[in-house]
Amino acid sequence: MAQQSSIEWTDLTWNPVVGCSIESAGCKNCYAMRMAARLQAMGHDKYEGLTKRSKRGAVWTDRVRCHEDSVEIPLTWKKPRRVFVNSMSDLFHPDVPSDFVRRIWEVMGRTPQHHYQILTKRPHRMAELLQHISPDPLANVWLGTSVEDRRVIERMDYLRDAPASVRFISFEPLIGDVGRVDLAGIHWAIVGGESGPRSRPMDTEWVENILDQCLETGTAFFFKQWGGVNKKSTGRILNGRTYDEMPDYLIAD
Repeated sequence: MAQQSSIEWTDLTWNPVVGCSIESAGCKNCYAMRMAARLQAMGHDKYEGLTKRSKRGAVWTDRVRCHEDSVEIPLTWKKPRRVFVNSMSDLFHPDVPSDFVRRIWEVMGRTPQHHYQILTKRPHRMAELLQHISPDPLANVWLGTSVEDRRVIERMDYLRDAPASVRFISFEPLIGDVGRVDLAGIHWAIVGGESGPRSRPMDTEWVENILDQCLETGTAFFFKQWGGVNKKSTGRILNGRTYDEMPDYLIAD
């Protein structure tokens, strides 16, 4: 089933795939690992066996599950919504079959009243698959990739290779300065610090560096949070204000 979301830039989440594996440094304290462990402990079969205990807490077992009962859920929604696809996994994980990805695209194509936001740490596979699955981008599908520091900025180039109506970068958790980046073809940037019990700090200069570059290129800028152990106390005020910019888009008929 889908869930209303507390994530500031979306309305609800849709998880036809659950489970994942560590891809890069930004995954170290992934909130989805902790959430999956809680859901597994509560007896949700969908999350059974996806995490295990370690000295650092819950970690992925590297199992990925495609959940058939969740595939067609959006067909039941009438009111237009922004939908974050797979907050508990990565649609372009190598263990997700290409045919399953194709089915997700078919559902999104049949529900043009919604806007779908897909975020991956594996944009190389996304670009490759979509050249076959959807070479003509769906107007209501936004494609994004995570860039936590300069070590993974090449993901932005793969994202540009993917057919998309809107492309976005999630600089979250921002754990290092990304330096100068190429924002050509990037419509939206989300920036946020890591949250949770082992969160790593985020430097103000790293955030302002991205903001300044977005102002130069006209890229919409969304500041999600400072993060920390108690993210509510640190808030989301930057330079005395909130930044809630969204990419320009049209609601499909």
